[in-house]
Amino acid sequence: MENFTPVSALLGGVLIGLSATLLLLFNGRIAGVSGILSGIFVQPAGDRLWRLMFVLGMVGSGLIYQLLSGGVFVEYAAVSLPLLVAGAFLVGFGTRMGGGCISGHGVCGIGRVSPRSVVATFVFMGFGFVTVFLLRHVLEGAS
Repeated sequence: MENFTPVSALLGGVLIGLSATLLLLFNGRIAGVSGILSGIFVQPAGDRLWRLMFVLGMVGSGLIYQLLSGGVFVEYAAVSLPLLVAGAFLVGFGTRMGGGCISGHGVCGIGRVSPRSVVATFVFMGFGFVTVFLLRHVLEGAS
């Protein structure tokens, strides 16, 4: 917990909630990142621009923050590239199988009081806890 920053975490959470609310209010769209990202490739051309702008805004806002704060991106390589690619594939597969990602279910679905999203979020978080426990406390000691 050496990098615990409650103020920036709270501000980030408020901004995420506000952006998800505004997208739903003004566009009638759910701010589920996996659905927005996949829609860039599979939706009709008229529905792609806002999706592309959303994704570029997520990436671009991080870049703008880094430029304005004077910070630099820190290279973090806790795992090998093949393990990282395998993990990304499994996350993508899981979001398709689960009907959405943690942003769609956790931020938007719970906010709309969707029972399906509550269950999905508990499953996502539960498996995340188990994975971290296994990697940090079981498998790390075995190597």
